[in-house]
Amino acid sequence: MSKNELKRSKSPSKDSNKKQKTGSEKEQFIASFEEIKKVLEQDLDDCRLPANGKEWFKKMFDETVQGGKMNRGLTVASALQSLLKRSLTDKELYEAHVLGWCIEMENVGMVAINDSFIVESAIYKLLKRYFKSHPAYVEFLELFHETTFQTELGQLMDLITAPEGDVDLSRFSIEKHAYIVEYKTAYYSFYLPIALAMRYAGVTDETAYNQAKKVLLALGEYFQVQDDYLDCYGLPEVIGKIGTDIEDNKCGWLIVQALSLANEEQREILDKNYGQKDPAKVALVKQVYKDLDIEGVYNKYEEESYERISALIKEIDDSLIPQDMFTKFMNR
Repeated sequence: MSKNELKRSKSPSKDSNKKQKTGSEKEQFIASFEEIKKVLEQDLDDCRLPANGKEWFKKMFDETVQGGKMNRGLTVASALQSLLKRSLTDKELYEAHVLGWCIEMENVGMVAINDSFIVESAIYKLLKRYFKSHPAYVEFLELFHETTFQTELGQLMDLITAPEGDVDLSRFSIEKHAYIVEYKTAYYSFYLPIALAMRYAGVTDETAYNQAKKVLLALGEYFQVQDDYLDCYGLPEVIGKIGTDIEDNKCGWLIVQALSLANEEQREILDKNYGQKDPAKVALVKQVYKDLDIEGVYNKYEEESYERISALIKEIDDSLIPQDMFTKFMNR
Protein backbone atom coordinates (compact mmCIF):
# COMPACT_ATOMS: atom_id res chain seq x y z
CA MET A 1 0.00 0.00 0.00
CA SER A 2 1.39 3.40 -0.98
CA LYS A 3 1.73 6.30 1.50
CA ASN A 4 -1.20 8.10 -0.11
CA GLU A 5 -3.38 4.99 -0.04
CA LEU A 6 -2.53 4.52 3.63
CA LYS A 7 -3.62 8.10 4.34
CA ARG A 8 -6.86 7.55 2.45
CA SER A 9 -7.72 4.47 4.46
CA LYS A 10 -7.80 6.53 7.64
CA SER A 11 -11.07 8.19 8.51
CA PRO A 12 -10.87 11.76 9.83
CA SER A 13 -12.68 10.47 12.88
CA LYS A 14 -11.97 6.86 13.75
CA ASP A 15 -14.18 6.68 16.85
CA SER A 16 -17.71 6.47 15.44
CA ASN A 17 -19.18 6.88 18.93
CA LYS A 18 -17.71 10.33 19.51
CA LYS A 19 -20.11 13.21 19.99
CA GLN A 20 -20.29 15.99 17.43
CA LYS A 21 -17.57 18.63 17.50
CA THR A 22 -18.27 22.08 18.90
CA GLY A 23 -19.03 25.12 16.77
CA SER A 24 -22.03 26.28 14.82
CA GLU A 25 -23.57 24.11 12.13
CA LYS A 26 -22.05 26.27 9.39
CA GLU A 27 -18.65 26.53 11.10
CA GLN A 28 -18.41 22.74 11.32
CA PHE A 29 -19.41 22.43 7.67
CA ILE A 30 -16.78 24.93 6.53
CA ALA A 31 -14.12 23.26 8.70
CA SER A 32 -14.79 19.92 7.00
CA PHE A 33 -14.03 21.53 3.62
CA GLU A 34 -10.38 21.93 4.59
CA GLU A 35 -10.11 18.19 5.27
CA ILE A 36 -11.88 17.37 2.01
CA LYS A 37 -9.46 19.61 0.07
CA LYS A 38 -6.50 17.75 1.61
CA VAL A 39 -7.99 14.45 0.50
CA LEU A 40 -8.49 15.73 -3.06
CA GLU A 41 -4.95 17.14 -3.13
CA GLN A 42 -3.58 13.65 -2.49
CA ASP A 43 -4.88 12.71 -5.95
CA LEU A 44 -2.83 15.53 -7.43
CA ASP A 45 0.33 13.90 -6.10
CA ASP A 46 -0.69 10.60 -7.74
CA CYS A 47 -1.14 12.48 -11.03
CA ARG A 48 2.23 14.24 -10.60
CA LEU A 49 0.60 17.65 -11.08
CA PRO A 50 3.24 20.43 -11.09
CA ALA A 51 3.31 22.95 -8.24
CA ASN A 52 1.62 25.76 -10.19
CA GLY A 53 -1.17 23.34 -11.14
CA LYS A 54 -1.68 22.48 -7.47
CA GLU A 55 -1.89 26.15 -6.58
CA TRP A 56 -4.50 26.73 -9.29
CA PHE A 57 -6.47 23.73 -8.01
CA LYS A 58 -6.51 25.07 -4.43
CA LYS A 59 -7.42 28.60 -5.53
CA MET A 60 -10.17 27.32 -7.82
CA PHE A 61 -11.83 25.32 -5.05
CA ASP A 62 -11.64 28.17 -2.56
CA GLU A 63 -13.09 30.73 -4.97
CA THR A 64 -15.72 28.68 -6.81
CA VAL A 65 -17.10 26.21 -4.27
CA GLN A 66 -17.33 28.13 -1.01
CA GLY A 67 -19.64 31.07 -0.46
CA GLY A 68 -23.29 31.93 0.05
CA LYS A 69 -25.61 30.46 2.65
CA MET A 70 -24.63 26.84 1.84
CA ASN A 71 -28.16 25.71 2.69
CA ARG A 72 -28.03 22.81 0.25
CA GLY A 73 -24.91 21.33 1.78
CA LEU A 74 -25.96 21.98 5.36
CA THR A 75 -29.29 20.27 4.83
CA VAL A 76 -27.78 16.78 4.42
CA ALA A 77 -26.54 16.62 8.03
CA SER A 78 -29.71 18.25 9.36
CA ALA A 79 -31.93 15.80 7.48
CA LEU A 80 -29.82 12.81 8.52
CA GLN A 81 -30.16 13.79 12.17
CA SER A 82 -33.95 13.93 11.75
CA LEU A 83 -33.95 10.53 10.05
CA LEU A 84 -31.80 8.85 12.72
CA LYS A 85 -33.62 10.68 15.55
CA ARG A 86 -30.38 11.31 17.45
CA SER A 87 -27.20 13.35 17.37
CA LEU A 88 -24.74 12.30 14.69
CA THR A 89 -21.39 10.74 15.50
CA ASP A 90 -18.26 12.52 14.24
CA LYS A 91 -17.98 9.98 11.40
CA GLU A 92 -21.62 10.38 10.35
CA LEU A 93 -21.38 14.17 10.56
CA TYR A 94 -18.21 14.26 8.46
CA GLU A 95 -19.63 11.91 5.82
CA ALA A 96 -22.84 13.96 5.70
CA HIS A 97 -20.62 17.01 5.14
CA VAL A 98 -18.82 15.20 2.31
CA LEU A 99 -22.17 14.61 0.59
CA GLY A 100 -23.12 18.22 1.30
CA TRP A 101 -19.93 19.58 -0.24
CA CYS A 102 -20.53 17.40 -3.29
CA ILE A 103 -23.83 19.27 -3.73
CA GLU A 104 -22.08 22.64 -3.30
CA MET A 105 -19.59 21.61 -6.01
CA GLU A 106 -22.47 21.37 -8.51
CA ASN A 107 -22.97 25.13 -8.20
CA VAL A 108 -19.78 26.29 -9.90
CA GLY A 109 -21.26 29.35 -11.63
CA MET A 110 -19.43 31.22 -14.38
CA VAL A 111 -16.14 29.42 -13.94
CA ALA A 112 -14.01 28.38 -16.90
CA ILE A 113 -15.26 25.24 -18.66
CA ASN A 114 -12.27 23.08 -17.78
CA ASP A 115 -12.40 24.16 -14.14
CA SER A 116 -16.07 23.15 -14.00
CA PHE A 117 -15.17 19.69 -15.34
CA ILE A 118 -12.50 19.30 -12.65
CA VAL A 119 -14.88 20.34 -9.88
CA GLU A 120 -17.59 17.96 -11.13
CA SER A 121 -15.07 15.13 -11.34
CA ALA A 122 -14.11 15.81 -7.74
CA ILE A 123 -17.66 14.91 -6.70
CA TYR A 124 -17.18 11.37 -7.94
CA LYS A 125 -13.67 11.11 -6.51
CA LEU A 126 -15.09 11.95 -3.07
CA LEU A 127 -18.03 9.57 -3.43
CA LYS A 128 -15.66 6.74 -4.35
CA ARG A 129 -13.23 7.60 -1.56
CA TYR A 130 -15.74 7.73 1.26
CA PHE A 131 -18.72 5.67 0.15
CA LYS A 132 -17.54 2.86 -2.15
CA SER A 133 -18.37 0.29 0.54
CA HIS A 134 -21.55 2.07 1.62
CA PRO A 135 -24.77 0.15 0.80
CA ALA A 136 -26.12 3.24 -0.98
CA TYR A 137 -23.02 3.98 -3.10
CA VAL A 138 -24.76 3.23 -6.40
CA GLU A 139 -27.78 5.31 -5.34
CA PHE A 140 -25.46 8.23 -4.48
CA LEU A 141 -23.93 8.06 -7.96
CA GLU A 142 -27.32 7.81 -9.64
CA LEU A 143 -28.68 10.75 -7.64
CA PHE A 144 -25.83 13.03 -8.70
CA HIS A 145 -25.93 11.92 -12.34
CA GLU A 146 -29.70 12.32 -12.56
CA THR A 147 -29.75 15.67 -10.77
CA THR A 148 -26.94 17.00 -12.95
CA PHE A 149 -28.92 16.07 -16.06
CA GLN A 150 -32.12 17.64 -14.69
CA THR A 151 -30.29 20.85 -13.73
CA GLU A 152 -28.67 21.09 -17.15
CA LEU A 153 -32.09 20.78 -18.82
CA GLY A 154 -33.42 23.57 -16.62
CA GLN A 155 -30.39 25.71 -17.41
CA LEU A 156 -30.87 25.01 -21.12
CA MET A 157 -34.47 26.20 -21.05
CA ASP A 158 -33.48 29.27 -19.04
CA LEU A 159 -30.77 30.19 -21.55
CA ILE A 160 -32.81 29.68 -24.72
CA THR A 161 -35.92 31.33 -23.25
CA ALA A 162 -34.08 34.50 -22.23
CA PRO A 163 -30.79 34.67 -24.15
CA GLU A 164 -28.57 37.60 -23.27
CA GLY A 165 -29.17 40.61 -25.52
CA ASP A 166 -32.21 39.05 -27.23
CA VAL A 167 -35.43 40.18 -25.55
CA ASP A 168 -38.59 38.43 -26.77
CA LEU A 169 -41.33 38.16 -24.15
CA SER A 170 -43.36 35.86 -26.41
CA ARG A 171 -40.95 33.13 -25.27
CA PHE A 172 -42.04 33.63 -21.65
CA SER A 173 -44.94 31.81 -20.03
CA ILE A 174 -46.08 30.63 -16.60
CA GLU A 175 -45.61 27.01 -17.72
CA LYS A 176 -42.08 27.62 -18.99
CA HIS A 177 -41.12 29.42 -15.80
CA ALA A 178 -42.46 26.48 -13.76
CA TYR A 179 -40.36 24.04 -15.79
CA ILE A 180 -37.20 26.12 -15.36
CA VAL A 181 -37.76 26.40 -11.61
CA GLU A 182 -38.39 22.67 -11.18
CA TYR A 183 -35.44 21.49 -13.25
CA LYS A 184 -32.90 24.24 -12.62
CA THR A 185 -33.55 24.75 -8.91
CA ALA A 186 -35.91 22.36 -7.15
CA TYR A 187 -34.25 19.00 -7.87
CA TYR A 188 -30.74 20.23 -7.12
CA SER A 189 -31.37 22.60 -4.23
CA PHE A 190 -34.23 20.82 -2.47
CA TYR A 191 -34.68 17.15 -3.44
CA LEU A 192 -31.01 16.18 -3.69
CA PRO A 193 -29.92 17.07 -0.10
CA ILE A 194 -32.86 15.24 1.48
CA ALA A 195 -32.62 12.22 -0.85
CA LEU A 196 -28.90 11.84 -0.09
CA ALA A 197 -29.60 11.87 3.65
CA MET A 198 -32.37 9.31 3.19
CA ARG A 199 -30.09 7.00 1.20
CA TYR A 200 -27.34 7.37 3.80
CA ALA A 201 -29.80 6.51 6.58
CA GLY A 202 -30.87 3.35 4.76
CA VAL A 203 -34.34 4.43 3.62
CA THR A 204 -35.25 2.14 0.69
CA ASP A 205 -39.03 2.42 0.42
CA GLU A 206 -39.73 4.25 -2.85
CA THR A 207 -43.00 5.54 -1.39
CA ALA A 208 -40.94 7.65 1.00
CA TYR A 209 -38.98 9.16 -1.89
CA ASN A 210 -42.15 9.92 -3.83
CA GLN A 211 -43.68 11.63 -0.79
CA ALA A 212 -40.47 13.59 -0.19
CA LYS A 213 -40.24 14.68 -3.83
CA LYS A 214 -43.82 15.95 -3.81
CA VAL A 215 -43.08 18.24 -0.87
CA LEU A 216 -39.60 19.30 -1.96
CA LEU A 217 -40.48 20.25 -5.54
CA ALA A 218 -43.32 22.40 -4.19
CA LEU A 219 -40.92 23.93 -1.68
CA GLY A 220 -38.38 24.57 -4.44
CA GLU A 221 -40.97 26.46 -6.48
CA TYR A 222 -42.01 28.48 -3.42
CA PHE A 223 -38.39 29.39 -2.68
CA GLN A 224 -37.67 30.52 -6.24
CA VAL A 225 -40.84 32.59 -6.52
CA GLN A 226 -39.93 34.25 -3.22
CA ASP A 227 -36.44 34.93 -4.57
CA ASP A 228 -37.90 36.48 -7.73
CA TYR A 229 -40.18 38.67 -5.61
CA LEU A 230 -37.35 39.85 -3.35
CA ASP A 231 -35.22 40.69 -6.40
CA CYS A 232 -37.75 43.40 -7.23
CA TYR A 233 -39.19 44.35 -3.85
CA GLY A 234 -36.56 43.35 -1.29
CA LEU A 235 -34.35 45.98 0.32
CA PRO A 236 -30.69 45.56 -0.83
CA GLU A 237 -29.41 45.95 2.74
CA VAL A 238 -31.65 43.07 3.81
CA ILE A 239 -31.25 40.62 0.91
CA GLY A 240 -27.59 41.47 0.34
CA LYS A 241 -27.85 42.42 -3.34
CA ILE A 242 -29.41 44.85 -5.77
CA GLY A 243 -32.01 43.07 -7.87
CA THR A 244 -31.40 43.08 -11.62
CA ASP A 245 -33.85 40.49 -12.98
CA ILE A 246 -35.67 43.11 -15.08
CA GLU A 247 -32.45 44.47 -16.57
CA ASP A 248 -31.09 40.96 -17.17
CA ASN A 249 -34.15 39.77 -19.11
CA LYS A 250 -34.88 36.99 -16.59
CA CYS A 251 -37.85 34.72 -17.15
CA GLY A 252 -38.97 35.30 -13.57
CA TRP A 253 -42.25 34.82 -11.74
CA LEU A 254 -43.17 38.51 -11.68
CA ILE A 255 -42.87 39.06 -15.43
CA VAL A 256 -44.80 35.91 -16.38
CA GLN A 257 -47.60 36.90 -13.98
CA ALA A 258 -47.61 40.42 -15.44
CA LEU A 259 -47.77 39.08 -18.98
CA SER A 260 -50.77 36.90 -18.09
CA LEU A 261 -52.64 39.90 -16.58
CA ALA A 262 -51.56 42.82 -18.80
CA ASN A 263 -53.89 44.58 -21.21
CA GLU A 264 -52.72 45.52 -24.69
CA GLU A 265 -51.23 48.86 -23.63
CA GLN A 266 -49.41 47.37 -20.62
CA ARG A 267 -48.09 44.52 -22.76
CA GLU A 268 -46.61 47.01 -25.19
CA ILE A 269 -44.83 48.82 -22.33
CA LEU A 270 -43.38 45.52 -21.10
CA ASP A 271 -42.26 44.51 -24.62
CA LYS A 272 -40.48 47.82 -25.15
CA ASN A 273 -38.84 48.18 -21.74
CA TYR A 274 -38.15 44.75 -20.23
CA GLY A 275 -34.56 43.52 -20.43
CA GLN A 276 -33.10 47.03 -20.76
CA LYS A 277 -30.36 48.53 -18.59
CA ASP A 278 -31.86 52.03 -18.67
CA PRO A 279 -33.21 52.90 -15.16
CA ALA A 280 -36.08 54.86 -16.70
CA LYS A 281 -37.22 51.74 -18.61
CA VAL A 282 -36.87 49.58 -15.51
CA ALA A 283 -39.10 52.09 -13.71
CA LEU A 284 -41.75 51.75 -16.42
CA VAL A 285 -41.78 47.96 -16.00
CA LYS A 286 -42.12 48.35 -12.23
CA GLN A 287 -44.99 50.78 -12.73
CA VAL A 288 -46.84 48.13 -14.75
CA TYR A 289 -46.20 45.69 -11.89
CA LYS A 290 -47.69 48.25 -9.51
CA ASP A 291 -50.71 48.89 -11.71
CA LEU A 292 -51.36 45.14 -11.93
CA ASP A 293 -50.82 44.73 -8.17
CA ILE A 294 -48.22 42.03 -8.70
CA GLU A 295 -47.22 42.49 -5.07
CA GLY A 296 -50.75 41.52 -4.02
CA VAL A 297 -50.70 38.55 -6.41
CA TYR A 298 -47.48 37.41 -4.76
CA ASN A 299 -48.84 37.82 -1.22
CA LYS A 300 -51.79 35.60 -2.11
CA TYR A 301 -49.47 33.04 -3.75
CA GLU A 302 -47.19 33.03 -0.69
CA GLU A 303 -50.02 32.42 1.75
CA GLU A 304 -51.58 29.68 -0.39
CA SER A 305 -48.21 28.01 -1.03
CA TYR A 306 -47.29 27.91 2.64
CA GLU A 307 -50.63 26.31 3.48
CA ARG A 308 -50.32 23.85 0.57
CA ILE A 309 -46.79 22.79 1.52
CA SER A 310 -47.72 22.48 5.19
CA ALA A 311 -50.63 20.22 4.17
CA LEU A 312 -48.30 18.09 2.01
CA ILE A 313 -45.94 17.68 4.95
CA LYS A 314 -48.82 16.47 7.15
CA GLU A 315 -49.63 13.82 4.50
CA ILE A 316 -46.17 12.25 4.85
CA ASP A 317 -46.14 8.82 6.48
CA ASP A 318 -44.17 9.55 9.65
CA SER A 319 -43.35 5.87 10.01
CA LEU A 320 -41.29 6.10 6.79
CA ILE A 321 -39.67 9.52 7.15
CA PRO A 322 -40.07 12.18 9.86
CA GLN A 323 -42.29 15.12 9.04
CA ASP A 324 -40.12 17.45 11.14
CA MET A 325 -37.27 17.00 8.63
CA PHE A 326 -39.31 18.92 6.07
CA THR A 327 -40.56 21.48 8.57
CA LYS A 328 -36.93 22.25 9.51
CA PHE A 329 -36.00 22.57 5.85
CA MET A 330 -38.93 24.92 5.15
CA ASN A 331 -38.02 27.06 8.15
CA ARG A 332 -34.37 27.16 7.04
